[in-house]
Amino acid sequence: MSYKEIFAVENEEVEERLELVIERIRGIAGEHTVKEPFADYFNKTAQFILDTYQVLIQKQEGKLEPDTITACPLEDLQDTNQKLYADITVGNYKKSYANPAYAVQVFGTEYGSMLSMLYAELRALISYAYEGRKLNYTILCELFSQVYTCFEDEMGTTPREVQQAIYWFFHDYSEVFSEQSVREMVEPENDFFTTILMQSDLSDIRYLYAYGEPVGEDEIRLAQYLNTLPDAEIQKMADTYTEGYRIGFAATGKDITKKATVCVEYPIGMERMVRAAVTNFEKIGLKPTIYRDAVTSFKNRGKAKRGCYSRAVNKQFDYDHKDDKALYMDKAFVERRLETLRMAYEHHKEMAKKHGGPAVIEVFGEAPFEPANQPGVLHYDEKQNHLNVYYASMAGQITNEYIPGEERSFTIIAFPLPSIGDQFAEIFAKTVELNTLDYMLYRDMQQKLIDVLDTGEKVHITGKGDNETDLTVCLYHLNDPSKETIFENCVADVNIPVGEVFTSPVLRGTNGVLHVSQVYLNELKYVDLKITFTDGRITDYTCKNFDSEEENKKYIYENVLMFHETLPMGEFAIGTNTTAYKMARDYQIADKLPILIAEKAGPHFAVGDTCYSHEEDTSTYNPDGKEIVARENEISALRSEDMGKAYFNCHTDITIPYDELDCITVIRSDGTTEDVIRDGMFVVPGTEKLNEPLLAND
Repeated sequence: MSYKEIFAVENEEVEERLELVIERIRGIAGEHTVKEPFADYFNKTAQFILDTYQVLIQKQEGKLEPDTITACPLEDLQDTNQKLYADITVGNYKKSYANPAYAVQVFGTEYGSMLSMLYAELRALISYAYEGRKLNYTILCELFSQVYTCFEDEMGTTPREVQQAIYWFFHDYSEVFSEQSVREMVEPENDFFTTILMQSDLSDIRYLYAYGEPVGEDEIRLAQYLNTLPDAEIQKMADTYTEGYRIGFAATGKDITKKATVCVEYPIGMERMVRAAVTNFEKIGLKPTIYRDAVTSFKNRGKAKRGCYSRAVNKQFDYDHKDDKALYMDKAFVERRLETLRMAYEHHKEMAKKHGGPAVIEVFGEAPFEPANQPGVLHYDEKQNHLNVYYASMAGQITNEYIPGEERSFTIIAFPLPSIGDQFAEIFAKTVELNTLDYMLYRDMQQKLIDVLDTGEKVHITGKGDNETDLTVCLYHLNDPSKETIFENCVADVNIPVGEVFTSPVLRGTNGVLHVSQVYLNELKYVDLKITFTDGRITDYTCKNFDSEEENKKYIYENVLMFHETLPMGEFAIGTNTTAYKMARDYQIADKLPILIAEKAGPHFAVGDTCYSHEEDTSTYNPDGKEIVARENEISALRSEDMGKAYFNCHTDITIPYDELDCITVIRSDGTTEDVIRDGMFVVPGTEKLNEPLLAND
């Protein structure tokens, strides 16, 4: 069934309920039965809902389909889009109920936080309307009506009553949300996005407004720019992307012919390239599955962009609402969610087994974001932090049971946005060039690095100037160096562009301090980030983003440690793509590069799981035929005893740029040493060409 047929079955069951709740909301928009200051909140929010309902009507009338939207005046489409997102724009956010700080100022702490959270949740109605999801649309409107009724009571309401209404909404509808999430990921018939992608007239930018996502200058200019490129250039970009995915299976000995779907994740505006990629995928037997970036707290709205997405309207709004689940998350809810997740996978187990994994397109170029900590924002308490860790672990195990990690793969590639600056076209062309570098040349130079690294027992990394990095990484012991290797020779397959060698460190004996003066991780800025490792585990951390050390530690705890008390060093790598480093320096965009590219521009260290998470028992080989044996560490080795203790379900790379790097020195068991990098330059014979871009910056 197509997405229309799927939704038709769901929609028929709620048609009468939708009519009733919309009639109620029309009344709320004009009523004054709730006392101020709450009356204004409910009147304005009801009007917002009615605005989204007009979109739902248009969708129902068939006016927003790829073959009909071009009949709509562009100005009307733009006006509707701007109207729906106006309230959370930077200019309006200060006095928006979406802003927890403003809501708390108006309603007080308890009501303010909850009503702001509810308002943010109701914004999901935009996407539900554009997709024609009447079931989701109806139940969310009913939640709003129920909360309104609480405030209508002449005897008054309590914060507990409001919180319970929201709590039971998510508890009761967990089955619906889990079912939809799994279906969107593994079932190609759920083709709302595929229909837009493959059937739209991409030369007419009105198609951008069919998604129901915010459409700004970046989305419009990106689509327009791709329309200026010749077919051969578009095909070259698509081929690099899809070949990376295919080679990822081949390089690890996985049979791609057993797979039927690939999850395509892309930014709105890249449709011309993605359409060519989908055609490529179909030639190798893979149909696309595409889902929307999270619009509900149930799916972790406010985290890094995934699925099909557009540029954030206001990153502070996203940041303020990333922990909204704190309002309703407890042990019972988490267990209910895990139960419904398993039920959903069981329902779709045949297609889940045939799912190949994600093929991701990232974008970069937005102005760097440094969040402000505002009053009224919901945060997880200690128990909820532990529940987050527990859920991530258990959900990861369930997913791996139905989509086995040892049978799936991925690929990821990145392109710049027009907001990167006036030199966008040049930077885009340079990025395409970067993504298609001669991997054979890098393969050979990287092998020379590996040959030296494989002789070591440890590696010592030091920073220079103000960089205080002083870190010793313990390496896996080789039993047969003629057949085994410690480091993977990473060329341009799953992780595009080319340019790194990496390993899973031995934790015991890995000690010291990692320091970076400035780094962006998952779109968040960190200033003077310092992490201390003892036997491979984080034992201390700090940064200088905020005046308070408590706030700095909390920032890292939530966004790097992902609520874990500690994380291991899951990866040590040396990035060799000095061309990427030069591009960053030439165009002064180092602060805008995604970690995908930034990690290739210097040594980097990942905290969390290893690169071989859930694939430790799958033999992997370098191009020279040697088996990569360092596929696990002391923690992932616990998988045979307790999967919950073996994985953290996170992996965050932290890179030291070349200009902050002094030496990387191999230490052998006999006490001899050999530098791989000295004073920020590669010194292994045969790798001199890697220094050319570095010297060109002098």
